[in-house]
Amino acid sequence: MGLATVEKILGGKKTLHKNIQNRMDLIEVSNAGLTKEALVRLTGYLNISMHQCVELLPVTERTLQRYGANQHFSRVLSEHILLIAEVAARGSEVFDDKEKFIGWLNMPSVAFAKKTPLSLLNSKFGVDMVLDELGRIEHGVFS
Repeated sequence: MGLATVEKILGGKKTLHKNIQNRMDLIEVSNAGLTKEALVRLTGYLNISMHQCVELLPVTERTLQRYGANQHFSRVLSEHILLIAEVAARGSEVFDDKEKFIGWLNMPSVAFAKKTPLSLLNSKFGVDMVLDELGRIEHGVFS
């Protein structure tokens, strides 16, 4: 999975104030804290509302509304946003088409007990499950 795609999804160097070239850069970006602008870019990429996105994050909608566009989120919230961006980058790569990936993300799956992959992105365990399933799809092994 290209980390440059994660960077692009979140708004690039302009938004992140850093190029993401390796996993260490992800740690640095999460420690510095992402901004609301990066989250807005992620919701746009995934074609979901801010309300839908908040359901995936460890923050309330009201708290999120209080953040200014350039105010930095906590490390925990930033890490979770980065994890979701990694899924978006990986999924777009596996499906070789963003729209096909978005369709899959919103489709209930037998592999996930008839839940949508998107709904599982509210936890690290769910993110891991979705990434594992994307790996199986890439290699032609369907659950």
